[in-house]
Amino acid sequence: MRAHRDILVGPAGWSYADWRGRVYPEGAGTRFDTLALVAKYFDTAEINSSFYYPPKPETARRWLARIAHNPHFIFTAKLHKVFTHKRERLTNDDERLFREGVEPLMEAGKLGALLIQFPWSFKNDLDERIYLDQLITRFKDYPLVVELRHESWNNPRLLQTLEDRNVGLCDIDQPQFANSIKPSAEVTSSIGYVRLHGRNYQNWFREEANVLERYDYLYSRDELDPWIDRIKEVSDKAKQTFVITNNHARGQSLVNAFELLAQLEERKVAGPAKLIETYPRLSESVEADDEDEQGRLF
Repeated sequence: MRAHRDILVGPAGWSYADWRGRVYPEGAGTRFDTLALVAKYFDTAEINSSFYYPPKPETARRWLARIAHNPHFIFTAKLHKVFTHKRERLTNDDERLFREGVEPLMEAGKLGALLIQFPWSFKNDLDERIYLDQLITRFKDYPLVVELRHESWNNPRLLQTLEDRNVGLCDIDQPQFANSIKPSAEVTSSIGYVRLHGRNYQNWFREEANVLERYDYLYSRDELDPWIDRIKEVSDKAKQTFVITNNHARGQSLVNAFELLAQLEERKVAGPAKLIETYPRLSESVEADDEDEQGRLF
């Protein structure tokens, strides 16, 4: 029995080519189910692909089948980027397609939060406040959380507005530049949401950097410690708290997710033997699963 059932820890995304040979064996078949692997050890994962294109309803139903072995598992999902990053491409079909795609998760009670993630360039001015309000209204029937990365949004008026609208605020860890919003433990709805992006200063704003390079970072235990305190503070205020590690390059999101979970549980937790072999420091936090158990996911 988990000591902190109201705190759900997990990675952002689960389908990454560079996890092969690091998270699970190199010789695993092409049908190896990484979502099933994640759901074996964690109670949540953030759907990352929904940011790039709306999921198909049949895909969402397959996701539900693949996590059925963990009745406590709840997804979170990112809103499609046409609403936040590529607004000039927004069409009349985008909302319908997105809603149709996540509807199976909603019907099953397995969508714990819909994350509206804005880029650092989205700043607190009148036009953007109006757009944010319109977007919240548009998707108000979902359990909403907003991620704002620019320091201009750090003000009590915003927090009160989100609270009045019953919209959660995402507390984030990111590289700290002059106008980067600072780490916090704010809660503005029944949903607490923490996202750890890593601290890759070199590639965070480099235009040529791809997504893998931008989120290539492994937190040290010392860097995670202050977040344990913040997560507990968030959990004290929220009904349910999601803790998402987004530093997914080479399975590093799983390493830090396991370490956070073990600290929150105050005990060693079970994890894949291959990941511990790749990252030996995990042996302090994770007990290797029996290899035969892993084999069932092939």
